[in-house]
Amino acid sequence: MRSFIIAIQFLTRIPVPVIGDISEREAGRSLLYYPLVGLLIGLLLYALNGMLANAGESLQAALVLAAWVLITGALHLDGLADSADAWLGGLGDKERTMMIMKDPRSGPAAIVLIVLLLLIKFAALEAIIADDNGWLLILAPLLARTALPVLFQTTPYVRAGGLGSAMSEYVSSLEGILLPLLISFAVIILMGWSGLWIIIAVMISFMLLRGMMIKRLEGTTGDTAGALLEVIEAVVLVVAALVK
Repeated sequence: MRSFIIAIQFLTRIPVPVIGDISEREAGRSLLYYPLVGLLIGLLLYALNGMLANAGESLQAALVLAAWVLITGALHLDGLADSADAWLGGLGDKERTMMIMKDPRSGPAAIVLIVLLLLIKFAALEAIIADDNGWLLILAPLLARTALPVLFQTTPYVRAGGLGSAMSEYVSSLEGILLPLLISFAVIILMGWSGLWIIIAVMISFMLLRGMMIKRLEGTTGDTAGALLEVIEAVVLVVAALVK
């Protein structure tokens, strides 16, 4: 239970009992609960969408998206912003890229990318709501947070002593990869061809982004993990809106 609450604390702003003196093992084991936190976020968004059923589709989509950002505290958007600035300003150099990611200021690349991503999410949400497929709101946060165990199990964490190091050490490869595989198969079984296309899109996005991380940084960081999560959420929403 402590590891689950730690995962909620780390990934969201949902009020939970604050846990202090978190051991490295507990922090590492919390990785296994990331998909469950994604499911929780999705259920909250689905419930909110139901309560806003009488609002216009555009307003409904805007309020759901705003709630989504508030629930996560814009944590992963911050990672996306830092990664965008670092990739543009890093000029292909690992050390320069890492240095820029530590800078709390956001440059033009960060602002443009965040605006575009939120616009894409909004448009996809509006399409999903218009088709009366609000239950698909559960899928995006679930699959995006399901991708993180795979990332940390297959990709070196380049900041020594960081949280990602503990996640690699205290979660076995079998646990970190088997759980996402089971969730992916469940999505395909429940959704059929639509689910298959969504999972394929997630896998392609994951491999492309992971390849970029390996090429530039020789691994991943918290910022790039957050960027991956945000992109996968957007990909799931877009594909779900298209394949219906």
